Amino acid sequence: MAFNARTDLAVEAREMYIESSAATETEGVEAEEESTDGGILITRVRITDKDGEKKLGKNMGTYITIDMPSDLTDKQSVYEDACRVCAKELSALIRLNRDDTVLVIGLGNWNITADALGPKTVKSVLITRHLIEYMPEEIDSRLRPVCAVSPGVLGITGVETAEIVLGLTERVKPSLIIAIDALCSRRMERVNSTIQITDTGITPGAGIGNRRLALDQRTLNVPVIAIGVPTVVDAATITSDTIELILEELKLNAGEGKPLYKILKTVSDEDKYGLIKEVLTADYGNFVVTPKEVDTVVDEISGVIANGINIALHEGVTLADIDRYR
Repeated sequence: MAFNARTDLAVEAREMYIESSAATETEGVEAEEESTDGGILITRVRITDKDGEKKLGKNMGTYITIDMPSDLTDKQSVYEDACRVCAKELSALIRLNRDDTVLVIGLGNWNITADALGPKTVKSVLITRHLIEYMPEEIDSRLRPVCAVSPGVLGITGVETAEIVLGLTERVKPSLIIAIDALCSRRMERVNSTIQITDTGITPGAGIGNRRLALDQRTLNVPVIAIGVPTVVDAATITSDTIELILEELKLNAGEGKPLYKILKTVSDEDKYGLIKEVLTADYGNFVVTPKEVDTVVDEISGVIANGINIALHEGVTLADIDRYR
């Protein structure tokens, strides 16, 4: 069984490829980093050709990762800075005319906290399409037509999410779709603290091996920007990392050339992950882990994403304006 850690993040896929190939750069992949004064790290990964697609297992396009400080929920200044950074990076991917309509899709199961990022975000998005259509004289001229929906999941509705979105797209005829969903991370430190924005669309459930129909320009005939936050991590991945730390410590203490050291050196990543996966699956089935404070963090980070969307879509609108509109 090959080691194949689950992740939806392009930045992690690049990190894992570089680690496995001992390369310093990846052909077909460009990456750059930027830090803000508020301690937010922005990483932009661009997959430029088919070779890059194959290496990272991601579609060609731009992937922007925003790593936020741990005190996001404690300081209002950090929260507002995160909203503005999210808006700025999202704006860089948007190509719209003044009156173009945007459809926001909140993916996920609202009954499961770790999967409720999309529905919670939609609740805080400024919905304006109906107001502009029926009472345009009462609406701030800076607002564009925006509509939103949380279509649920197949297990709730009995209908594939992509089928619902396709029907809405044919009726509403948006110029852009923004889809928000919970993701899966390779590293625990990125759970609930990282936002990924990409212009390649999204395949719901892909990170945890439950792939559904893709939401992208090929299936919907409309540009799709996907925004996601990793809220879970594969349990086998956490266990594998722990065992790796233990083995490294044992090898360090055993000393090079000793019998124990030689035995430990023969244990491959594939062997470790395969054994862990076999034990976990046999006893409990495949499962993922999320932090105990996920409910609070999802509430906060969904607000960051919603405010970022609101600022990016409505030219000249500020956080103060958004609070006033609500």
